[in-house]
Amino acid sequence: MARLVIADASPLIGLSIVNGLEWLPALFGEVWIPEQVCREVLSGKHSRGEADIQAALDAGWLKIWGQPFPALTDIDLDEGESACISIALHHPAPALLIMDERAGRAVAIEHGLPVTGTAAIIGRAKTSGLIPSARRVFDVLHRSDFRISPEVIRTILLRVGE
Repeated sequence: MARLVIADASPLIGLSIVNGLEWLPALFGEVWIPEQVCREVLSGKHSRGEADIQAALDAGWLKIWGQPFPALTDIDLDEGESACISIALHHPAPALLIMDERAGRAVAIEHGLPVTGTAAIIGRAKTSGLIPSARRVFDVLHRSDFRISPEVIRTILLRVGE
C-alpha cells in the first residue's frame, strides 16, 4: 500500500463537485498536493471546489508539498501533473498518484507508478461504505461540466455491483 498519496487538480475538483473530498482522508489518510496544484485549485477566482479544497487544507489532511524535487524536463505535461509525477518518482516511500488526465496517467504508468482517478475513488467510496450509490454520484458529475468516459463509469459500476 502506498505511504504517500499525491493528488492532481482534476480529481480534487471532481470530488468537490460531488461533496466527495471527505472520502480521501477516510480512504488514504493524508493526501499531498504540489504547490503547482495548489496554485491551480486555489486561484483566488472563486473557481469550482476552491472553498472545499481550502477547507481540506485547513482541516490538515490535505497538505501542500513544500520540499524541493527535481523537475521533469523530458515530458510534455502541465506543471501540476509533472510535479505530482516527479515527487512520486523521487520520494523513497511507495506513492499513489490520484490523476485523471490521460497523458499524465500514461507517463506515470510508463514510470511504474500506480495511478487512480476520480472514477475509481467513487468506486472505492462505494465499496468502503462511504456512499450508498456510485451511480448517483456519477449522475451528479454527469450534470456538471466534469467529464468521465462512459466506459470508465460502466466499468466502475459493474465492479461495485450497480
